[in-house]
Amino acid sequence: MCHKREMTLSEIDISGALERAKELASTDKTLPSSVRAVIELLVLIIDLLLRRLNINSRNSSVPPSQDPHRKRGKVMKAERKKRSIGGQRGHKGTTLARIEKPDHIEELSIDRRTLPQGHEYRRVEDDVRQVIDIVISRKVTEYRAEVFEDERGRQYRAEFPQRVTRPVQYGASVKAQVVYLSVYQLVPFERVQSFFRDQAGIDLSQGTVHNFRQEAYDALYRFEEIARQHLRDGVIAHFDETGINIGGKLAWLHSASNAQWTLYGAHAKLG
Repeated sequence: MCHKREMTLSEIDISGALERAKELASTDKTLPSSVRAVIELLVLIIDLLLRRLNINSRNSSVPPSQDPHRKRGKVMKAERKKRSIGGQRGHKGTTLARIEKPDHIEELSIDRRTLPQGHEYRRVEDDVRQVIDIVISRKVTEYRAEVFEDERGRQYRAEFPQRVTRPVQYGASVKAQVVYLSVYQLVPFERVQSFFRDQAGIDLSQGTVHNFRQEAYDALYRFEEIARQHLRDGVIAHFDETGINIGGKLAWLHSASNAQWTLYGAHAKLG
């Protein structure tokens, strides 16, 4: 019975209901003063009971901002100010390391005229510095299939690669980047468009972005069942959920995972 009560509480926006009751009592001028007093008393009693039950954002729909004993913004800001800038004590840092096989080498020669005269010089080990950069640009590959024609006008042509099916099309790397930005990084469609247009001179429509996402979904349709089976067969699995917004309504993103597999799924209910 206790478990059922917790589930019921966790699926109701208790905090929102209390706030609406408070607002009704304070703004509805048609309510008699006696009714307004009863509403305020009931809201107070319910609030006290919830605190006794230790309902918080971890076990119900109460937002984190209304958790009891929650550290407020000023306190948290003061704690952050005490910390030094950069990695904190005990944090394992990383050092920018040289790349063993650089993509491009630029030789820098000494101006011989700057060398003092009257000496003999030999070249020793070069002084090396590296600049790690990124190049975002459009790359167009044109395939030209050879065509032969015999004396009767019959033509024979070389075959295009299996993935090249249209006169002009987007390549796999464009599709992969679109799906990565849109799905993994949660970049809105319009900003994905802007990125490709501004950085690479590629004009994508929002419909194209949607189609690439759908294509990736179709290609991975078997993954869900495979992941489910591995999670079922595992010794241990972890489960969690978090609230998300779908079409302006509250929904829940559930996750199930172990050391090798993770499965996400959206559902209208928390349970």
